[in-house]
Amino acid sequence: MQALTETDVEILEETVVTDIKKLVIYNDDVNTFDWVIDTLVEVCGHTSEQAEQCTIIIHYKG
Repeated sequence: MQALTETDVEILEETVVTDIKKLVIYNDDVNTFDWVIDTLVEVCGHTSEQAEQCTIIIHYKG
């Protein structure tokens, strides 16, 4: 058996701000296509066409 040794731990002292976002979209009967499209445009910066394509994929593929 290998002996246990002390481990160095590095602590990040600064907060790093990034543009990374996470968005969860549920395929439900509550939110309209238009609302989902508008949200994708606002949150993800999609064009209307990109957002519409994503919404269709979400609707049919989950």
